[in-house]
Amino acid sequence: MVSSLNTPETEPEKNEFPHVWDLVIADMKERDGWAAKKYGTHLQPHNGRRSLIDAYQEALDLAVYLRQAIFEQTGE
Repeated sequence: MVSSLNTPETEPEKNEFPHVWDLVIADMKERDGWAAKKYGTHLQPHNGRRSLIDAYQEALDLAVYLRQAIFEQTGE
């Protein structure tokens, strides 16, 4: 049961699992390759898109996916 989604979490405990940064970096490299193939170029500045709008829209999607996962795990 989740008492409050605004309550700070406990300190992390060291374990044998991989470092999350390493996982994220590998995912980023894979996604860069996928995106370069899909769009024919790597992401570069001044590419004609508004990166703040792209990022804001992605952040909105992220918040919804995170809340969905919390509800699915806790029922709250």
